[in-house]
Amino acid sequence: MSVSGAHKALTPQFPDRARRSVPRRVGNDVTTRSRSWFIVDAMSPQPDPSPVAEILLVEDDLELRREMTSYLTENGHVVHEAGDVPTARRILAERAIQVAVLDVNLPGEDGLSLCRTLAGGDGPAILMLTAQGDPIDRILGLELGADDYVVKPIMPRELLARVKALLRRRPAGAAARKTSIYSFADFRLDLAARQLRAPNGAILLLTRSELAILGALLDRARQVVPREDLIALLRSDEADEMGRAVDLHISRLRRKIQDQTDRELIRTYRGVGYMLDAGVIGE
Repeated sequence: MSVSGAHKALTPQFPDRARRSVPRRVGNDVTTRSRSWFIVDAMSPQPDPSPVAEILLVEDDLELRREMTSYLTENGHVVHEAGDVPTARRILAERAIQVAVLDVNLPGEDGLSLCRTLAGGDGPAILMLTAQGDPIDRILGLELGADDYVVKPIMPRELLARVKALLRRRPAGAAARKTSIYSFADFRLDLAARQLRAPNGAILLLTRSELAILGALLDRARQVVPREDLIALLRSDEADEMGRAVDLHISRLRRKIQDQTDRELIRTYRGVGYMLDAGVIGE
Protein backbone atom coordinates (compact mmCIF):
# COMPACT_ATOMS: atom_id res chain seq x y z
CA MET A 1 0.00 0.00 0.00
CA SER A 2 1.52 3.24 -1.04
CA VAL A 3 1.62 6.37 1.03
CA SER A 4 -0.96 8.86 -0.10
CA GLY A 5 0.15 12.29 -1.18
CA ALA A 6 -0.05 14.70 -4.11
CA HIS A 7 -3.77 15.26 -3.83
CA LYS A 8 -5.17 18.32 -5.53
CA ALA A 9 -5.96 21.27 -3.30
CA LEU A 10 -9.63 21.40 -2.44
CA THR A 11 -12.00 22.52 0.23
CA PRO A 12 -12.18 19.32 2.31
CA GLN A 13 -15.39 17.37 2.24
CA PHE A 14 -16.28 13.80 3.10
CA PRO A 15 -18.71 12.71 0.36
CA ASP A 16 -21.39 10.11 0.94
CA ARG A 17 -23.56 8.19 -1.40
CA ALA A 18 -26.64 9.93 0.02
CA ARG A 19 -26.18 13.70 -0.34
CA ARG A 20 -27.68 16.35 1.87
CA SER A 21 -27.48 20.10 2.28
CA VAL A 22 -25.56 21.69 5.13
CA PRO A 23 -24.74 25.34 5.85
CA ARG A 24 -21.74 26.88 4.14
CA ARG A 25 -20.42 30.34 4.99
CA VAL A 26 -19.43 32.63 2.13
CA GLY A 27 -18.30 36.02 3.39
CA ASN A 28 -21.01 37.09 5.83
CA ASP A 29 -23.71 34.97 4.24
CA VAL A 30 -24.63 31.39 4.95
CA THR A 31 -25.62 29.31 1.94
CA THR A 32 -26.16 25.58 1.45
CA ARG A 33 -24.19 23.12 -0.53
CA SER A 34 -24.44 19.39 -1.04
CA ARG A 35 -22.36 17.64 1.62
CA SER A 36 -22.56 14.48 3.68
CA TRP A 37 -19.86 12.94 5.85
CA PHE A 38 -17.59 16.00 5.86
CA ILE A 39 -18.88 19.36 7.07
CA VAL A 40 -17.37 22.27 5.18
CA ASP A 41 -14.82 24.26 7.15
CA ALA A 42 -14.89 27.92 6.12
CA MET A 43 -11.23 28.43 6.97
CA SER A 44 -8.47 27.12 4.75
CA PRO A 45 -6.16 24.45 6.23
CA GLN A 46 -3.23 25.94 8.07
CA PRO A 47 0.19 24.27 8.27
CA ASP A 48 0.36 21.96 11.27
CA PRO A 49 3.45 22.54 13.45
CA SER A 50 3.07 19.22 15.30
CA PRO A 51 5.50 16.37 14.50
CA VAL A 52 4.82 14.26 11.42
CA ALA A 53 2.93 11.10 12.30
CA GLU A 54 2.18 7.94 10.39
CA ILE A 55 -1.59 7.48 10.29
CA LEU A 56 -3.55 4.45 9.11
CA LEU A 57 -6.92 5.40 7.59
CA VAL A 58 -9.27 2.44 7.14
CA GLU A 59 -12.38 3.50 5.19
CA ASP A 60 -14.11 1.59 2.40
CA ASP A 61 -15.59 4.70 0.70
CA LEU A 62 -12.81 5.53 -1.77
CA GLU A 63 -13.79 9.16 -2.41
CA LEU A 64 -14.25 9.87 1.29
CA ARG A 65 -10.95 8.17 2.12
CA ARG A 66 -9.02 10.20 -0.44
CA GLU A 67 -10.42 13.51 0.76
CA MET A 68 -9.66 12.68 4.40
CA THR A 69 -6.17 11.66 3.34
CA SER A 70 -5.74 14.88 1.38
CA TYR A 71 -6.55 17.04 4.38
CA LEU A 72 -4.29 15.13 6.75
CA THR A 73 -1.37 15.10 4.30
CA GLU A 74 -1.77 18.82 3.64
CA ASN A 75 -1.22 19.24 7.37
CA GLY A 76 2.07 17.35 7.33
CA HIS A 77 1.13 13.78 8.23
CA VAL A 78 1.91 10.57 6.38
CA VAL A 79 -1.29 8.64 5.66
CA HIS A 80 -1.57 4.98 4.68
CA GLU A 81 -4.93 4.05 3.15
CA ALA A 82 -6.84 0.78 3.46
CA GLY A 83 -10.32 -0.13 2.27
CA ASP A 84 -10.63 -3.29 4.35
CA VAL A 85 -9.17 -5.00 7.42
CA PRO A 86 -6.79 -7.44 5.62
CA THR A 87 -5.11 -4.51 3.86
CA ALA A 88 -4.94 -2.62 7.15
CA ARG A 89 -3.24 -5.57 8.85
CA ARG A 90 -0.57 -5.71 6.14
CA ILE A 91 0.16 -2.01 6.63
CA LEU A 92 0.31 -2.42 10.41
CA ALA A 93 2.84 -5.24 9.98
CA GLU A 94 5.09 -3.07 7.79
CA ARG A 95 4.79 0.44 9.21
CA ALA A 96 5.14 2.08 12.65
CA ILE A 97 1.59 3.45 12.78
CA GLN A 98 0.91 5.98 15.54
CA VAL A 99 -2.80 6.62 15.00
CA ALA A 100 -5.35 4.31 13.39
CA VAL A 101 -8.58 5.91 12.14
CA LEU A 102 -11.05 3.05 11.73
CA ASP A 103 -14.48 3.09 10.13
CA VAL A 104 -16.85 0.71 11.90
CA ASN A 105 -18.73 -0.55 8.85
CA LEU A 106 -16.25 -2.27 6.55
CA PRO A 107 -16.70 -5.12 4.06
CA GLY A 108 -15.99 -8.48 5.66
CA GLU A 109 -14.28 -8.06 9.03
CA ASP A 110 -15.48 -4.82 10.61
CA GLY A 111 -13.60 -1.99 12.29
CA LEU A 112 -14.60 -3.06 15.80
CA SER A 113 -12.88 -6.41 15.27
CA LEU A 114 -9.66 -4.66 14.22
CA CYS A 115 -10.01 -2.29 17.16
CA ARG A 116 -10.21 -5.25 19.54
CA THR A 117 -7.03 -6.71 18.06
CA LEU A 118 -5.06 -3.46 18.23
CA ALA A 119 -6.18 -2.73 21.79
CA GLY A 120 -4.73 -6.03 22.95
CA GLY A 121 -1.14 -5.01 22.21
CA ASP A 122 1.18 -2.03 22.33
CA GLY A 123 -0.28 -0.62 19.16
CA PRO A 124 -1.39 2.77 17.85
CA ALA A 125 -3.95 5.10 19.35
CA ILE A 126 -7.39 4.31 17.92
CA LEU A 127 -9.96 6.78 16.59
CA MET A 128 -13.24 5.15 15.55
CA LEU A 129 -15.19 6.80 12.73
CA THR A 130 -18.79 5.88 12.01
CA ALA A 131 -22.11 7.10 10.69
CA GLN A 132 -23.94 5.53 13.60
CA GLY A 133 -24.87 8.00 16.32
CA ASP A 134 -26.23 5.46 18.82
CA PRO A 135 -24.45 5.94 22.19
CA ILE A 136 -24.38 2.15 22.59
CA ASP A 137 -22.18 1.88 19.50
CA ARG A 138 -19.81 4.46 20.94
CA ILE A 139 -19.64 2.72 24.30
CA LEU A 140 -18.96 -0.62 22.59
CA GLY A 141 -16.07 0.90 20.66
CA LEU A 142 -14.64 2.42 23.83
CA GLU A 143 -15.04 -0.85 25.72
CA LEU A 144 -13.09 -2.63 23.01
CA GLY A 145 -10.19 -0.22 23.48
CA ALA A 146 -10.80 2.78 21.21
CA ASP A 147 -9.21 6.00 22.47
CA ASP A 148 -11.76 8.29 20.82
CA TYR A 149 -14.97 7.95 18.81
CA VAL A 150 -16.32 10.33 16.16
CA VAL A 151 -19.71 10.29 14.46
CA LYS A 152 -19.90 11.54 10.86
CA PRO A 153 -20.43 14.18 9.55
CA ILE A 154 -17.35 15.88 10.98
CA MET A 155 -15.46 19.07 10.23
CA PRO A 156 -11.98 18.44 8.78
CA ARG A 157 -10.33 20.59 11.43
CA GLU A 158 -12.05 18.56 14.15
CA LEU A 159 -10.68 15.34 12.66
CA LEU A 160 -7.21 16.88 12.60
CA ALA A 161 -7.61 18.21 16.15
CA ARG A 162 -8.58 14.79 17.48
CA VAL A 163 -5.63 13.15 15.75
CA LYS A 164 -3.30 15.80 17.19
CA ALA A 165 -4.80 15.26 20.66
CA LEU A 166 -4.08 11.54 20.47
CA LEU A 167 -0.51 12.21 19.38
CA ARG A 168 0.01 14.85 22.07
CA ARG A 169 -1.47 13.07 25.06
CA ARG A 170 -0.20 9.58 24.45
CA PRO A 171 3.57 10.30 24.66
CA ALA A 172 3.00 12.84 27.45
CA GLY A 173 1.37 10.18 29.60
CA ALA A 174 4.15 7.72 28.89
CA ALA A 175 6.87 10.24 29.71
CA ALA A 176 5.24 11.18 33.01
CA ARG A 177 5.08 7.57 34.19
CA LYS A 178 8.17 6.55 36.15
CA THR A 179 7.61 2.80 35.90
CA SER A 180 5.69 0.34 33.81
CA ILE A 181 5.50 -2.47 36.39
CA TYR A 182 3.46 -2.23 39.59
CA SER A 183 2.93 -4.65 42.45
CA PHE A 184 -0.07 -4.14 44.72
CA ALA A 185 -2.11 -6.42 47.00
CA ASP A 186 -0.38 -9.48 45.47
CA PHE A 187 -1.31 -8.32 41.96
CA ARG A 188 1.32 -7.46 39.36
CA LEU A 189 0.59 -5.06 36.48
CA ASP A 190 3.01 -4.91 33.54
CA LEU A 191 1.91 -2.00 31.37
CA ALA A 192 4.48 -2.70 28.67
CA ALA A 193 3.23 -6.28 28.31
CA ARG A 194 -0.35 -5.14 28.96
CA GLN A 195 -0.84 -7.87 31.55
CA LEU A 196 -2.40 -7.92 35.01
CA ARG A 197 -1.44 -11.02 36.97
CA ALA A 198 -3.74 -12.03 39.84
CA PRO A 199 -2.46 -13.43 43.18
CA ASN A 200 -3.20 -16.98 41.96
CA GLY A 201 -1.13 -16.42 38.82
CA ALA A 202 -4.07 -15.98 36.46
CA ILE A 203 -3.69 -13.39 33.70
CA LEU A 204 -6.60 -10.94 33.65
CA LEU A 205 -7.56 -9.49 30.27
CA LEU A 206 -8.00 -5.70 30.39
CA THR A 207 -8.98 -3.29 27.65
CA ARG A 208 -6.74 -0.36 26.70
CA SER A 209 -8.99 2.02 28.66
CA GLU A 210 -9.04 -0.21 31.74
CA LEU A 211 -5.24 -0.40 31.67
CA ALA A 212 -4.96 3.38 31.38
CA ILE A 213 -7.35 3.93 34.29
CA LEU A 214 -5.65 1.35 36.50
CA GLY A 215 -2.24 2.87 35.72
CA ALA A 216 -3.53 6.31 36.76
CA LEU A 217 -4.94 4.93 40.02
CA LEU A 218 -1.65 3.15 40.76
CA ASP A 219 0.36 6.30 40.08
CA ARG A 220 -1.65 8.01 42.85
CA ALA A 221 -2.34 5.06 45.13
CA ARG A 222 -4.33 5.92 48.27
CA GLN A 223 -5.15 9.32 46.79
CA VAL A 224 -8.50 10.21 45.27
CA VAL A 225 -8.08 10.59 41.52
CA PRO A 226 -10.63 13.13 40.25
CA ARG A 227 -13.14 11.76 37.78
CA GLU A 228 -12.25 14.63 35.43
CA ASP A 229 -8.64 13.37 35.26
CA LEU A 230 -9.84 9.95 34.16
CA ILE A 231 -12.13 11.52 31.57
CA ALA A 232 -9.14 13.43 30.15
CA LEU A 233 -7.13 10.20 30.14
CA LEU A 234 -9.61 8.66 27.72
CA ARG A 235 -8.89 11.48 25.25
CA SER A 236 -12.28 12.86 24.30
CA ASP A 237 -13.93 16.26 24.32
CA GLU A 238 -17.39 14.81 24.99
CA ALA A 239 -17.23 15.02 28.80
CA ASP A 240 -20.76 13.84 29.61
CA GLU A 241 -20.55 10.72 27.50
CA MET A 242 -16.97 9.98 28.52
CA GLY A 243 -17.94 10.42 32.17
CA ARG A 244 -20.42 7.58 31.80
CA ALA A 245 -17.78 5.55 29.97
CA VAL A 246 -15.31 6.08 32.85
CA ASP A 247 -17.90 4.84 35.34
CA LEU A 248 -18.49 1.78 33.17
CA HIS A 249 -14.75 1.07 32.84
CA ILE A 250 -14.31 1.40 36.61
CA SER A 251 -17.21 -0.96 37.24
CA ARG A 252 -15.78 -3.61 34.94
CA LEU A 253 -12.24 -3.16 36.26
CA ARG A 254 -13.44 -3.41 39.86
CA ARG A 255 -15.35 -6.60 39.09
CA LYS A 256 -12.34 -8.24 37.43
CA ILE A 257 -10.09 -7.41 40.38
CA GLN A 258 -12.61 -8.24 43.09
CA ASP A 259 -13.16 -11.70 41.60
CA GLN A 260 -9.55 -12.42 42.59
CA THR A 261 -9.39 -10.98 46.11
CA ASP A 262 -11.50 -10.37 49.22
CA ARG A 263 -10.19 -6.81 49.58
CA GLU A 264 -12.05 -3.78 48.29
CA LEU A 265 -9.22 -2.19 46.32
CA ILE A 266 -11.03 0.40 44.18
CA ARG A 267 -13.13 2.81 46.24
CA THR A 268 -15.65 5.31 44.93
CA TYR A 269 -15.91 8.83 46.32
CA ARG A 270 -19.20 10.06 44.92
CA GLY A 271 -19.01 13.39 43.19
CA VAL A 272 -15.22 13.40 43.48
CA GLY A 273 -13.45 10.40 41.95
CA TYR A 274 -11.87 7.03 42.67
CA MET A 275 -9.02 5.70 44.81
CA LEU A 276 -6.92 2.54 44.74
CA ASP A 277 -6.63 1.51 48.41
CA ALA A 278 -3.40 -0.48 48.51
CA GLY A 279 0.31 -0.01 48.92
CA VAL A 280 2.09 0.06 45.55
CA ILE A 281 5.65 -0.86 44.64
CA GLY A 282 7.01 0.29 41.29
CA GLU A 283 9.73 -1.67 39.54
